[in-house]
Amino acid sequence: MSADLPDYYFRIRDNGAFVFRVEQDPRQRRIETNQIAVVNIRNNEVKPHGSHALTPEDLAAIEDWMIRRRETLARREVDDIHRAVDFLNTTTHWLQSRATDDQIDAVTDDLLLAMHDLRSVLVRKKAERAMRDVAD
Repeated sequence: MSADLPDYYFRIRDNGAFVFRVEQDPRQRRIETNQIAVVNIRNNEVKPHGSHALTPEDLAAIEDWMIRRRETLARREVDDIHRAVDFLNTTTHWLQSRATDDQIDAVTDDLLLAMHDLRSVLVRKKAERAMRDVAD
């Protein structure tokens, strides 16, 4: 058993995590995890689990995790968009080189509507930013 286990374990869930305190008993070669809180990173809510009173150390560890988790999710979000650009490129190549007429018919309307929607949002956001830059 590793002596380097963290003091807390965060079981990821939608919008946050369940927080567990990790307790080790090296003599018994056991690891205990006791739930101490539920965290919602969208609304910054930390709820103690049951009758557990969170210590300042608990709260500091949770806050640190919340900061790191938001950073991770923000990086992933941007990475997902870069992957979407790659996927659009591979879709274009597939349409041009391998797609059958029936396959093209099956995806054309959905792709055109999604791309129109995306283009509209991109143009609007770019125009808003340009107008804001001019005003500054």
